[in-house]
Amino acid sequence: MVVIFVVGLLNHDIFHWTLPGIMEKGNANYDAIIAGKSGFLSIPFYLIRTVSYIIIWVVFTNKLRSLSLQEDLNGGTEYFHKSITASALFLVLFAVTSSMSAWDWVMSIDTHWFSTMFGWYVFASWWVSGIAATTLIVIFLKQAGYLQSIKEGHLHDLGKFMFGFSIFWTYVWFSQFMLIWYANLPEEAVYFNQRLGGFNGQYTWLFFFNLFINFAFPFLVLMTRDAKRQMIMLKIVSIAILIGHWFDFYLMIMPATMQAENGFIIEIGTGLVFLGSFLLLITKRLSQASLVPVHHPFLDESVHHTT
Repeated sequence: MVVIFVVGLLNHDIFHWTLPGIMEKGNANYDAIIAGKSGFLSIPFYLIRTVSYIIIWVVFTNKLRSLSLQEDLNGGTEYFHKSITASALFLVLFAVTSSMSAWDWVMSIDTHWFSTMFGWYVFASWWVSGIAATTLIVIFLKQAGYLQSIKEGHLHDLGKFMFGFSIFWTYVWFSQFMLIWYANLPEEAVYFNQRLGGFNGQYTWLFFFNLFINFAFPFLVLMTRDAKRQMIMLKIVSIAILIGHWFDFYLMIMPATMQAENGFIIEIGTGLVFLGSFLLLITKRLSQASLVPVHHPFLDESVHHTT
């Protein structure tokens, strides 16, 4: 993230607020709105925040994994309770850092835009994408002969999570859109004007496709109980959600950076690089420890879970 920001900083292609003199009154590049955000949008503070987010996430990821591995090795409930404490603390920190990182990494691209719901909007996208990725991994592992204790009831719960949080994402999307439409303030409406008819309508189809693939498709496919218990249906919806939220971020970023000169091929290639890196890391991690938490105090209840 730091490298991407520095490259964008040197070229001023991604973050308009990094232009030299943009916050200095009397300078040819001066922008009064951006200057009003100078306390938050300063390059050193931005880099400090970015590094801080990543450090917090990495520290807690490693802490929770370490506690899980120690529980597998030593048994008892000590590590279980320590995991609860660490998770509760991380929830508080993640609630703050997820919203702030969304402001920094995505919203600051549209520096003139205002939205009080954007942090929740991005969080909802991350959350449902995470559930979709988890569901896909569980299905692939089970089909490969692992996780034999996973039954229809477990898949049903994963399907309910995807179904429910697809609706939650749509609720936040609509709330943000409706409030901006109703107020009709130029500094807010410009965001949707660009994406819904702007640049000769280049993004209009994507605007409606985004709603279809991230809401209508999961909602209609997973509406029945049987669909949530079938691996093929869950697999299709999981892949659709991941693709859909990739398009969602594409729609957040491209109109503000590339405007009418958007493209797909290089973006798909970059996305595949990150996907490959993620799969390399997660398969390596999964191979280094037991897939079943053998000494977890609620293992028996989980194995015999039914819905």
